[in-house]
Amino acid sequence: MAKRQGKQTIRLERPVSILSYASTVGKKESEGPLAPYFDVTSQDNFFGQKTWEKAESEIQRSTLQKALEKGGLSAGEVDIVFAGDLLNQCIGSAYGLREMGIPFAGLYGACSTMAESLILASLLVESGAAGKAAAVTSSHFCSAERQFRFPLDYGGQRTPTSQWTVTGGGACVVGPVGEAPYVKEMAIGLIEDLGVKDMNNMGGAMAPAAVSTLSQFFTDTNTKPDQYDLILTGDLGLVGSELLKQLMEREGHPLGSRHADCGLLIFDREQQQVDAGASGCGCSASVLCGYVLEKLRKGELKEVLFMATGALMSPTSSQQGESIPGIAHLVHLSNSPTAL
Repeated sequence: MAKRQGKQTIRLERPVSILSYASTVGKKESEGPLAPYFDVTSQDNFFGQKTWEKAESEIQRSTLQKALEKGGLSAGEVDIVFAGDLLNQCIGSAYGLREMGIPFAGLYGACSTMAESLILASLLVESGAAGKAAAVTSSHFCSAERQFRFPLDYGGQRTPTSQWTVTGGGACVVGPVGEAPYVKEMAIGLIEDLGVKDMNNMGGAMAPAAVSTLSQFFTDTNTKPDQYDLILTGDLGLVGSELLKQLMEREGHPLGSRHADCGLLIFDREQQQVDAGASGCGCSASVLCGYVLEKLRKGELKEVLFMATGALMSPTSSQQGESIPGIAHLVHLSNSPTAL
């Protein structure tokens, strides 16, 4: 059974397996340094659809379908799917998965949704409430720009602290303990808000939440950063990553070279002109499901902390002058089912 450990961490006494996983990305992402690791790359950012929003729904559908195919599974074998995106009312997920015939739970954790969905899928499987559960997350540069900033035709200037929303997605199917990779622990984050109001500085808004969750996880588990091969944050980009490292050192947990950020891995920041790096639900989802899980499966990585971060704002809250709350959820992934 799952057991509470400390203030925010949950340990699975029977680690669950990520049975299958898949990733999909668009044209710009397929030109980045992680291109060989993605299952599907498309040169058409419409993904054969008529609108950006329908394209994002197609990313959700096709990525989950690819994960099922890779695992030799059918949709009928999955008891529940947790899915989310950045669009109002999670329409990317709802419209994308509506014909798959799987019980659906829509989530909004902003860019933390990949970790949130994986946590919930793992808990249901470990408890026996689900035999197999799926976690799916996506984002699309053009649909996100239209909703949160300006339509692309506007041609607005981007600031050096801004981040480029990834066009892509990831999907995992979780089942009872089998082969690696395994989900062993998770830490559900607190909402942290230090008053940042700049929509073009998501990294600065989310970094305090990342520090809060990661510090508490080390306290709860009595572990240290050097016990993990990789401490992977989602979407902090250049600004947020630097803040995280500074603040974690102040907390007594220097991360050193073990830290990496999905928002800095998926693009070549200088060559692809993405300012402070990448963001979006699909950023951490595609990096996790395309790059990290495969390395865990092969044993190239042994112990990984995957922590996706999200900015819990909306266009309306920003227009009303509200600050941007942050959240960070953490999942401990491993190549081994035994204790660390």
